[in-house]
Amino acid sequence: MSRPQNQKQITSSSGWWRRLTASVLLGSFLHTTISIPAIAQQTNNLVASSPLINQATYTYTDSANNQYQGSSSQINVSPTPLLDPLGRILGCAGTILPDYTGFSVGVYEPNSSDPTGTELGSLVALTRTELPDIPNNNVPGGRSPNTENSNPYFVTNSPAGVYNFLLDPNKGQTDPGRTYIFVVNPPPNSIYRQRRIKIEILGSTGTQGNNVVRYVASSLDGQPISLTGQTRVEQTVVLVPNAEVVGLDLLAFEFTTNLCQANQLQIIKTSDRAAAEPGDTVIYRLSVKNLADASLNNIFVTDNLPLGFDFLPKSVRGEVDGQLVTITSERNGNTVTFRTDASIPTEKVLNIVYAAQLTPDALRGTGRNSAIVNAQRADNRFSTKDGPATHQLKISSGIVSDCGTIIGRVFVDKNFDGEQQSGEPGIPNAVIFLEDGNRITTDPNGLFSLANALPGYHTGVLDLSSVTGYTLAHNEKFRERNSQSRLVHLEPGGLVRMNFAVTPTFQEPVKK
Repeated sequence: MSRPQNQKQITSSSGWWRRLTASVLLGSFLHTTISIPAIAQQTNNLVASSPLINQATYTYTDSANNQYQGSSSQINVSPTPLLDPLGRILGCAGTILPDYTGFSVGVYEPNSSDPTGTELGSLVALTRTELPDIPNNNVPGGRSPNTENSNPYFVTNSPAGVYNFLLDPNKGQTDPGRTYIFVVNPPPNSIYRQRRIKIEILGSTGTQGNNVVRYVASSLDGQPISLTGQTRVEQTVVLVPNAEVVGLDLLAFEFTTNLCQANQLQIIKTSDRAAAEPGDTVIYRLSVKNLADASLNNIFVTDNLPLGFDFLPKSVRGEVDGQLVTITSERNGNTVTFRTDASIPTEKVLNIVYAAQLTPDALRGTGRNSAIVNAQRADNRFSTKDGPATHQLKISSGIVSDCGTIIGRVFVDKNFDGEQQSGEPGIPNAVIFLEDGNRITTDPNGLFSLANALPGYHTGVLDLSSVTGYTLAHNEKFRERNSQSRLVHLEPGGLVRMNFAVTPTFQEPVKK
């Protein structure tokens, strides 16, 4: 087939973005319309933007049978949409929290007067957006769920825990070197604490207009940071190479936040006596309580004994919730390490009991020892620790004959008379603080005792955090017992009681 005169053949090449129609005018007689296909690449509900490159090549033959060919100038269109770092607040194990009511997130400028760059300044002035986007009203289109680009933004349960903020390149908010502090605020009375994460914008990569933002997210509270599909335990600084396609996931706040509880376990060290002399045997108890929302395993306790204390390996015993567990021990100098393969369920206590005998060298020591516990969450293998828990034992050259004994109990007072009767159970693992900083822990029946206490006044304070679900019981007979503390006077060689009455805490159901 012969080509008609002035027949034009045009080939177009374009970049990815969208389907559009471009009109090209070449001279006074050449006019054509080029249809440009579009391919959108989407990840995490974010469209990857690439520069739009449009160029046409052409050939034609005139009436004199002269052939011409050439190409149009290259048109580069580099749209500059707002950049969208999208993220989600997760629990410590990387799971969705049961309820996000009351959670809010915000982006702050660092306080310019703070040399550390960790204190909050003012909220970042984000560009207002809308969804759906209304054409030609000078308001850019937003992203779900934060459709208006609010700062702060209150997280909802639909979609669960998801947040996003749009940074505006036209305001220089994505310029290399810009630094922000991302803050997660939990609701009042939450088991989680506020999280702060420092975000530093790095240099962009790639070609012009590709809208790739690189930034470093650094935890300011020591809690781990997790990327989508990943968890980082030890490393608290995560490099996010592409803010448009990689979301920043926070774990319970390790976030963990991660939303992780700040205190996931607790160790308490107690002894059966307040004073001793060389030749005496002292019995210590290490109580490790699981405060996390998952079981703890790989537990080991490091206990540093004072000078002159001889550890007795055969004395070691362990139990969890009334069941005996195997405890292994290893001594290296004055340091004793206890290990167990048992797991501690949530809100349960691992008790380790051992004995040490005092040698004459104990007179030259301080009588003070300390213990540290390490464990791992069973769900995500995050490491947690607590301590040191200390105990001070008074060392004398000979037992003082006028030492006495303090005994007591922590029990549920059903009739509010301050005395324990039949049917009023004791509270195990309750903690009493003494005036010298030492602690006493009750046995499974709620009883405790302290032998070889020096005569005089002694004060004990019930640690209400150790009796979860209980509060002080009102005493209808003695006003002085309506207190969290007890003051007793121990006579030389005497015996004195220090009792604490508690009652269950009742809370009104929360109306939804």
